[in-house]
This record gives sequence, C-alpha cells and structure tokens, in this order.
Amino acid sequence: MTDNADTDRTHTDDTLGDATRVVQAGRRREWTGGIVNPPVWRASTILYDSIADLRANAGRDTHHRLYYGRRGTPTQWSLADALTSLEPGAEATFLYPSGVAAIAAALLSVLSPGDELLLVDSAYDPTRGQAMQLLRRFGITTRFYDPLIGAGIADLIGPATRAIFMESPGSLTFEVQDVPAIVAVARAHGLVTLLDNTWATPLFFPAIERGVDLTILAATKYVVGHSDVMLGSVTAAPGHFARLRDMSFQLGQVASPDDSWLASRGLRTMAVRLAQHQRSALTIARWLQDRPEVATVLHPALPSCPGHDVWARDFKGSSGLFSFVLQGGDEAARAALIDRLDLFGIGYSWGGFESLAIPADPARIRTAAPRDYAGPMVRLQIGLEDPADLIADLDRGLAAFADARA
Repeated sequence: MTDNADTDRTHTDDTLGDATRVVQAGRRREWTGGIVNPPVWRASTILYDSIADLRANAGRDTHHRLYYGRRGTPTQWSLADALTSLEPGAEATFLYPSGVAAIAAALLSVLSPGDELLLVDSAYDPTRGQAMQLLRRFGITTRFYDPLIGAGIADLIGPATRAIFMESPGSLTFEVQDVPAIVAVARAHGLVTLLDNTWATPLFFPAIERGVDLTILAATKYVVGHSDVMLGSVTAAPGHFARLRDMSFQLGQVASPDDSWLASRGLRTMAVRLAQHQRSALTIARWLQDRPEVATVLHPALPSCPGHDVWARDFKGSSGLFSFVLQGGDEAARAALIDRLDLFGIGYSWGGFESLAIPADPARIRTAAPRDYAGPMVRLQIGLEDPADLIADLDRGLAAFADARA
C-alpha cells in the first residue's frame, strides 16, 4: 500500500490474535516516526520542491503519497491500513466521513444506469433510502430479497443484475444471512457482492476471507467506540479497490484526520470492548428470554433468532446490539417501558460505551419479507456498564410496560 514497506512490524500477520492485531495494525514506522501513536497530520496544501517535482507527483499513484490534503495524510493512511490488515486477503481500504457515505460510494463504484441491485430486505434504513432515491435517479433499479434466501437468490438474478448487497445480521430484526452461499451464486454469475459488516466487524466475521468483494463498516460504531466521531470505511478484495478509490476521489470523499486519529485510538481497544459487549449482551438477552412480558429475543447467538444456525457456523462471536419483541401491548406501553429506563439512553447509533434503547418498527419498511410479531419491538445497545445494573433497569422498565399494557 505504500512505497516504503515497514519490515519491523507484523501488522499483516494473520496468525496473531485479535487483541494483538488491533494494537499493532497500521503503525508503520514511516507514519509514526517511532512514537507509539500515529500523529495527527492536518493538511490541505502540500508543498513541492520544484515544478518538476509537482508534475512528477501528479503522474504517480497519489494514494498513500502526499499530494493534496483531500488524498489523505499518514493519519488517515494508518487507520485505513489497520482496517485492511484486519481483513485477511484484502487489497486496501478507503475512509469516509460517515457509514452512509461509505455505502453510497461502494454502490456507485459498482453500478451504472440500467443496472439492477439485489438488496436485502433487512438492510439499514438509509441504505434502503439510497436505493429508492439516489440510485433510482441514476436509472438503477433495486429488487429486495428475503434475508434468509441463501442460495435461492439465484432465482432472482436477471440480465441487468450487477450486484448483491447484504447486511448480516439484518438491521432491527437480526436475521443472519448465508453469506458464503450468496457469494458462491454471485461469483457464478459474475456479480459483485457488498456487505454491511458493522455489527460483527472483521473480528467476528472476516468478510473478505469469506469471499465478499466490498465490506463496509460504519466505523462510528465499534471502531471508534466512544460515541464522538462519524466515520465509515470500505475494504476491498483484490481487483475491486481501484474503481472504489476512483469513484471516491470523484465524489470528493475524505475523512477528517482528527476523526481518523480518534478512530485509530478507539481501534486499539476494540477487541476487549467487543468481548465485554458480547458477554453483557448475552447475559441480558438470556434474562429477557425468561420474562413473561417478552415474546421473543432476536439475538443471533440465541436459537430464537432466524438464521442462528448460520451464525453458529460462520461467526466468531456476537456483539452488543439486538432486539426483543414484547408480548402484546401497544405504542404507549412500549414508550412507558423505554421512558422508565434510567441507565439506557434514548438515541440513535450504537457501538459506544453507553447502553441505548429505541423503538424498532421494521414492518413500515419491509416489502420482500414482512413478518408478524407478537407485539412492539425494542432495540437495545448493550454498553460497558455492569450487566446486573442494566438488568435491574430493564426490570423496572418491563414493570412499567406491564402496568401500561394492563
């Protein structure tokens, strides 16, 4: 990725454990200058020694070479290199100012007017919005498919189909897709595969290794981990990065060096944070399973979640985001539950150190795979608080729900 490969670091050694890799990754000596953390390089203008030097640089590959601030500095390159090294077999990573920006650039890099996109019905709502508005304006059509379709997606492929977009587990309802089966079908038909892998991160699901062509992270979530930065990334398999980079340059996409530095700092603790998110979320999900006010818990690591068998086969772990369905009740009863919570904030996003709870209403947007649920749905982000305290808080919330439902 750079002209001066650093030979004194093993940041691309796939035999290292996750906690070691996130600590070592992206810390090339030419970017750190020998200190522990890569510094913040803020730049717009880059100065040259001569006109000849300026013209020579313009003719070279300016990715990971100082050229102009929009093309990045060692601060951004360090983070991008780190994210690439977490995906065995990947070529390179491009950074974006948000996860939604990353999704848009990835889609526009593989689709042209007249093409068709197959998009999972359980995708993140802004992804769906891009398909129905942005892509439609460019003459790109979208067909939605059931997240549990697996190899059956072959039946949906038509002459204009060019790409398949996956999100596993799905947003709000957490269906786990059979990514290897879908990838195999896509390769047989010459299609590009894209995956929103924010929930699992490459630590729990190494997407490039599983055959995905472009894997997307809302790095705002677990990479940053502290609810204070908007950031996105797309990591490409070999042969897919040049087109992604060119499209991103044309769109003027650039991530702030300050935000990239904060994300690099967050990355160093991502493995230990994910481990705690996983433990606490499973503890709380299992507790919720036994509550009479709860109809079902949609957590991929539990058998009650659609696609759990695929999760058990393909994933290395589970993170801190899941939903549960209430046993009856209405919007007012659900609001009583959430409003009663003290330790859970009410707000969008997730992946930070704090716990969150929001109402989830998938029925209003699903078209290809609508499902009936026993009652209203609540999505939880389990943070790094003591799970016993969170359970006590939920106990009070469920009591308020039961009163309101009665």
